[in-house]
Amino acid sequence: MPKPPAPVPRRDPHRRGWLRGAPPPGWVRALPVVLVVVVCLTTLLSPNPLEIGFLLGAIPPLAVLSYGPVATALLGCVVVVLLSVPAFQLDRPGNTDLETVTFVAVLSVFLSYVRSRRDAQLDLERTVAEAAQRAVVPPLPEQVGPVRCAGLYRAAQRGTLIGGDFFDVRRGPQGVRAVIGDVQGHGLAAVSTVAALLGSFREAVLDRPDLTAVAAALDRRLVVDSEEVRHAELFATAVLLEFSGDGRSVRVATCGHPPPVLLRDGKAEEVEVAPWTPLGLGLSDGVPRQNGRTVPLRPGDVLFLASDGVTEARDSHGAFYPLLDRLPRLADLDPAVLADHVLTDLLAYCGTVGDDVTMLVLTPRPPGVR
Repeated sequence: MPKPPAPVPRRDPHRRGWLRGAPPPGWVRALPVVLVVVVCLTTLLSPNPLEIGFLLGAIPPLAVLSYGPVATALLGCVVVVLLSVPAFQLDRPGNTDLETVTFVAVLSVFLSYVRSRRDAQLDLERTVAEAAQRAVVPPLPEQVGPVRCAGLYRAAQRGTLIGGDFFDVRRGPQGVRAVIGDVQGHGLAAVSTVAALLGSFREAVLDRPDLTAVAAALDRRLVVDSEEVRHAELFATAVLLEFSGDGRSVRVATCGHPPPVLLRDGKAEEVEVAPWTPLGLGLSDGVPRQNGRTVPLRPGDVLFLASDGVTEARDSHGAFYPLLDRLPRLADLDPAVLADHVLTDLLAYCGTVGDDVTMLVLTPRPPGVR
């Protein structure tokens, strides 16, 4: 089978640019100074007087984009001085230009002050919001017990770090347990449900004897939350994993979520496991008593888990992203960066993705294997 073409990197539309609050690029900061130099040189080198003094009026408003009130005021003073120097002859046709530019410069200083205060407040709010979101979904450690971990989360709603997807890897008395899931809806409206599920999972890791009991705990959490809110109808899909203490096997249970993909010997295959119902339907007492499926693991195996933001993404012609076909080539990379390259490939294939994109890469490392 021929390998798929290499992905063409595209700019992630959710990346924060300078028009969305990031610091302005260097060319924006240099623009006012460059304009001053160009106007002065053009005037000095021209054999005839040029009526281009009006261009200096654009310098203070341009300074507002990237400078504070002090720097904006200094640039405004430079403009007024240049209009007043007879050698440049930039004050044509008269005092009207000078008065207009002076007014624009003063107004620009005020706007720069307002923008600086607002930016400072937005930076503070963004810092607080990021801290709160990271408290709900903290970054994964590089390794938990015998399992190397790498996760990627790209929320559908711009300006947020979390949405309707969740994942976590924790170590407990029964071994290393992991979860990845997707709650009803996405964006900030689903954050409270995500927080409740992750809290329930972390508690269940410590005292629930098997994956069936962990799934029942998550299911019960959603049922109770739904009862407290009228017409909430909360539900979620999830995959639960439990690694043995030596990392040589993993038990897998799925609750309405796509199963993990096992990368082995250059091939990608979904783990065959009997699906359970999604969480939150109140059917925890009726789930099968078998505790998922146990899969033996070899050194070099990689488990790749993803949300439906990956598996159900489509290109402009409506074709689904061929995850199983793409993964073998991408799996030649370090598992720690596999999720990043899958995201790049996904954006190259689909252009844009409107749903939360979540990926979890788990690499067992049995004792004595490096």
